Amino acid sequence: EITWRDWSSDVCSSDLCVVKGRAVARLRLSSLARMKVHVQRGESGALKRLGRIHMTVFDPDGRRVVGFLVKRPDVAGMVKRSDRFITLDALEQRGDDLVVTDKRQGTGAAAQRRLGLDWDRCIMWLGMDARTTEGKRLGLVSDAEIVRETGQVVNFFVGDGVVAETLVGALPIPVGMLRGCSKSCMVVDPAAAKLAPSGGVAARAGEGYAKAKVQGSRVAKKVDAQASKAVAKGSKALGRQLGKTRGTWQIGRASCRERV
Repeated sequence: EITWRDWSSDVCSSDLCVVKGRAVARLRLSSLARMKVHVQRGESGALKRLGRIHMTVFDPDGRRVVGFLVKRPDVAGMVKRSDRFITLDALEQRGDDLVVTDKRQGTGAAAQRRLGLDWDRCIMWLGMDARTTEGKRLGLVSDAEIVRETGQVVNFFVGDGVVAETLVGALPIPVGMLRGCSKSCMVVDPAAAKLAPSGGVAARAGEGYAKAKVQGSRVAKKVDAQASKAVAKGSKALGRQLGKTRGTWQIGRASCRERV
């Protein structure tokens, strides 16, 4: 049983980074994608499935993960149910699943009040376009690496869809390069365009991001152009789906303030 704070004896050195002089455990948000979430029932502690991790919610500053939206199963397979907000600190990992440890203060409006969240200004970075302050488009925000204990972002990862990222890799952008959110886009320092990609075939070969991106895009078009385009389009739509509905259990419009 591993809680978000009980990490020291359960992670290897490759999962660690140094923050303010001490080693802390890192977590990639992609490792939680669609993970099952359960709640405990009564004193027996029996688990009831709540749903699956659907979207990641960042604080209004955009530099810390505060929780997740959990997609709940339809009622009788027909009636759609709205997503449920669960705070990061109310989740505990048990095997391959997550368990809500504090249903009363860790979910919904009560959790928002406890954290003092301005809900309408919270941000969902994953799926948004990323560009520099000079207007250069870098791709889509596909992942983030956070400090498991606090939710603080260490790096964002920007790419161009599944196929392109497999070939080219994703661009790791340190949180210090984040400049804000403008017009539904993540805005970063121009120096981010010069960073080297990681994780892809070209990245492992040591290619520069711009050169690798061009080569990867060409191959992606030949191999799986339509699939890559569909994934990228869907990812972008997910990141921008911020204001069609408002309510206690559904995310409202995330108001992004210009900080450039």
